[in-house]
Amino acid sequence: MQKPTQKILESIITLTLIGGMIFLRVRVSYASFDFQSSNFTFFWLAGRMVMEGENPYNETQYLAGHETHGIKWQPNKIFPYPLPLAILCIPLGLLSLPNAYITWQVITLVIVAATIFILLNHWEEAAPRRLLVPVFASMFFFGPLYLTLHTGSIGALALLAILGAILLFEKDKSLLAGIVLSLTILKPPQGLTILLLAGIWFLARRDWKAIFGVAIGGISLLIIGMIQDPHWVTKFLGASQAVMDRTQGVHSNVWAFSYLACNGTSPCSALLGGTLGLTLLGLGGFFLWQSQSKVTAWEAFNFILPIAFVSTIYLWAYDQLPYIIPIIWIVGTLVKRTKSYIHAFIFLIVLDIFSFYALFQQATTKKDLWSLGNTVIVFGVMLWLLYLNWKKPILPAPNKG
Repeated sequence: MQKPTQKILESIITLTLIGGMIFLRVRVSYASFDFQSSNFTFFWLAGRMVMEGENPYNETQYLAGHETHGIKWQPNKIFPYPLPLAILCIPLGLLSLPNAYITWQVITLVIVAATIFILLNHWEEAAPRRLLVPVFASMFFFGPLYLTLHTGSIGALALLAILGAILLFEKDKSLLAGIVLSLTILKPPQGLTILLLAGIWFLARRDWKAIFGVAIGGISLLIIGMIQDPHWVTKFLGASQAVMDRTQGVHSNVWAFSYLACNGTSPCSALLGGTLGLTLLGLGGFFLWQSQSKVTAWEAFNFILPIAFVSTIYLWAYDQLPYIIPIIWIVGTLVKRTKSYIHAFIFLIVLDIFSFYALFQQATTKKDLWSLGNTVIVFGVMLWLLYLNWKKPILPAPNKG
């Protein structure tokens, strides 16, 4: 068979397999999940309200919207996310709730598949690039993706923003990269720590364009929200505090473990959580400062994400969806170093089994503490491989970045 024809056939088979997996997963979601009692209703309702000229930060209008559309779960008095996110949800609000839910499922899975494809193609070697289908299939059993699909969460937006920033940094388009990265602030607990560590890396590299880009993006989001509601920041902080008050001691971060270690007493839990969080951020920032000339953009964010997530004040398993970025680096690096797929598959199997066990624990205990293990596994293996790449290089680094 001629090579061009073979490539076309391989592409058709790959797309068919990926498309089939997406179709089957979405079908299962639609048939088995109560989307009217999931997080997705927050985003759909906010988009629908903005489209109809209403304000999701108006308590009366927001609660009335639940009644109008038959949404059973009403844990919040207003939209519990930054107001500019509601504007991004308008396309979902144009659809009926069931159709919007299915559409977002498809979009999420397409973003995940595209992320895997793009990152695997960073290697010149053919071996890592052949992993698209098996890695994508393994991600269906990765706890954070499973929970993202189950709840209809928006972690795919953070994944897309970080991936876009990495690709733009690799093309020396730091200003645009900073603007794109600023979108992570739409989930402030994770976005703030990501931007803090990224900012240290920018300073170490004297990348003023990236810092300026983040500032432009952040100010733009602030203004967009103020056009809708001049007091949106104050209202958002109030809603966030209400969410935090009812979810203390349940997250997979240092703050939750500090809360439990102190038996929920204050100021012990706040002091211990703050000390641990700042210590991790400080150590992470020091590493990025010292290693800025050694790490690529991809490697920098492989390091930033676990530290940012474990030290933030609010984190559920579905917020760990961007771990797909370091996971693909780990898989590709294992294949490159060992000349075998076995170690990469072992890593994926162990990660999938543990992350699913963590979800089981969350379902039975209503606490997400075990998902801290996802961070430990990803961060630990990533650091070990990064050390090996520095101390015992075997092949050239990936051809991009």
